[in-house]
Amino acid sequence: MDKYDNVSELTQQYLDRELLRFTTAGSVDDGKSTLIGRMLYDSKAIFQDQMEQLETASKLRGEEHVDLALLTDGLRAEREQGITIDVAYRYFSTPKRKFIIADTPGHVQYTRNMVTGASTADLAVILIDARNGVLTQSKRHGFIASLLGIPHVLVCVNKMDLVDYSKEVYDKIVADYTAFSEKLEVHDITFIPISALEGDNVVTKSERTPWYDGATVLHHLESVTIAADRNLVDFRFPVQYVIRPHQDYRGFAGMVVSGTIKPGEEIVALPSGMRSKVREITTYDGPLEEAFESQSVVLSLEDEIDVSRGEMICRRHNVPHVTQRIEAIVSWMDDKNPLSLTGHYLLQHTTHVVKAYISELLYEIDVNTMHRSSADTLELNEIGRVEIKTAEPLFVDSYRNNRATGSFILIDPVTNLTVAAGMIRTDTHDADDYIETQERARRAEAGAEPGTAGRTAPKSEHITYEAGAITLADREKRNGHKAAVVWFTGLSGSGKSTISLALEKQLFEEGLQVTRLDGDNVRHGLSSDLGFSIEDRRENIRRVAEAAKLLFEAGQIVICSFISPFAEDRDFARRILPEGRFVEVYTTADMDTLKSRDPKGLYEKAERGEIQQFTGVTSPYEAPESPEVVVDTAVATPEEGLTWVVDAVRGVVR
Repeated sequence: MDKYDNVSELTQQYLDRELLRFTTAGSVDDGKSTLIGRMLYDSKAIFQDQMEQLETASKLRGEEHVDLALLTDGLRAEREQGITIDVAYRYFSTPKRKFIIADTPGHVQYTRNMVTGASTADLAVILIDARNGVLTQSKRHGFIASLLGIPHVLVCVNKMDLVDYSKEVYDKIVADYTAFSEKLEVHDITFIPISALEGDNVVTKSERTPWYDGATVLHHLESVTIAADRNLVDFRFPVQYVIRPHQDYRGFAGMVVSGTIKPGEEIVALPSGMRSKVREITTYDGPLEEAFESQSVVLSLEDEIDVSRGEMICRRHNVPHVTQRIEAIVSWMDDKNPLSLTGHYLLQHTTHVVKAYISELLYEIDVNTMHRSSADTLELNEIGRVEIKTAEPLFVDSYRNNRATGSFILIDPVTNLTVAAGMIRTDTHDADDYIETQERARRAEAGAEPGTAGRTAPKSEHITYEAGAITLADREKRNGHKAAVVWFTGLSGSGKSTISLALEKQLFEEGLQVTRLDGDNVRHGLSSDLGFSIEDRRENIRRVAEAAKLLFEAGQIVICSFISPFAEDRDFARRILPEGRFVEVYTTADMDTLKSRDPKGLYEKAERGEIQQFTGVTSPYEAPESPEVVVDTAVATPEEGLTWVVDAVRGVVR
């Protein structure tokens, strides 16, 4: 065999090795940089001249051992203070895997650096000093790892040599961190007792921990399964460039950020909704039978459709959420200018850059305690949940499902600096639903026929809406009153149920035809298949609105009592009824009053992060701008509120 063939074969073997990206995190002085240095040293990934420099630098610092942390702490300030300030990236490989390490700071003031280093990691190594146990910063880094969607966490209990390799100390730390991790969205957590300074259980098994029979750190990094973490289901292809060498060819260049695609598969282009099939997939080396995640390719389609840079190609029955309003967790990175609710930003999402503004700061997250609290702005290194509105549609997935299409950055249009990194919360949809929504919007703009405004189009084109033989006017004449929908909205504990129940009873006693729909009751039947994600909540309100319309058409006064947090959904309920027949009642109270009416402590649990998607704490509520009735139940009695609502209803139905 020619020597060049041998080199080529070795090079190909190296390229074929699976790549693992991991980050280190933990409290200050827990030994993150030392652990990395130890792995590099023991795995023979340090050159002789590097080792000599380390020995010299360690002697000048008066240290007995070679300070392996100096391998990653490259800044002068880092070496002087003995801490990590900036993210340090190191690359090494073993016969089984290639590795990219991001050594991130432990100080709270460098949170943005940790977010940057951990954003692309497959695994997080969190170090805990065996002498100190589980500290607040240890929890903080676990929370950020969970927030960033890192699927695997390796907890290294370091400095076991300073606690005489005590199994009791190790077991207590494992128990404490396991109890804490139950609140996190991380499902694979492994614990290893180590001494980064002495090398125990880092690359080789230690005889000083005979009670531990697990893997070493390096063996775990080499063997942890990460292939299943790749999103090979949701095909997403943001178009980066349109290739048009001549009239007979149009290709769309870009990277497959998730999923796979083959020639002949049906696709849809967003935002136009135009459909076609993949004719050919090509690369510099020639055509491909299939393209996978992380491959840069050119797609040519069977049909001539207009697709430009920043738009997206995906499968017809699996498309991202197309929206101009997103909710996201953002980490603020600007050290000069805090978050502004009046300023404008540029939002870069995949290959798409659009103008955007932050319409609402829903809450700030304390990264030390995971508590949520109201805030007016976010400063450097602070994390919060926001609502962002964009000038053009974005094609987004939930960050949990797809990091590539679930993340973005905000850019200051004046300085061109990145001011924030964001993680989106939403779900995927079927292209038919998206196209159907577009068609409904166009019909609404053109003016739909009376009685069908806002009505959801049926899945089948063979279904026709048919009016009954008895008109609404006939029913109202027999009832002796007009039909109406009275819609109660407000946060949990604001008094919706109390006043709506009293209203139903009074109208019934007056001889009126009245029906009441309540959130809990609907959830036991009509919406029993729905959860509490934002999309499920919106679908729940859509169903209730359509059910209320049917009851309205039967001549009923329909009382609806739902939190219904989004103004757009309540506007839909109003829009599908004749003008003047919808009475919106907004029940409100200050947060202290709401909490005092909460015997189960749901608000408190939500603030601690124990309940997800709890409206008013971990999920937004959009207060009505112009409701027919406002009842501040912290000031007004239920009797007073009932009187105001009854007066408004009588003005509509009499």
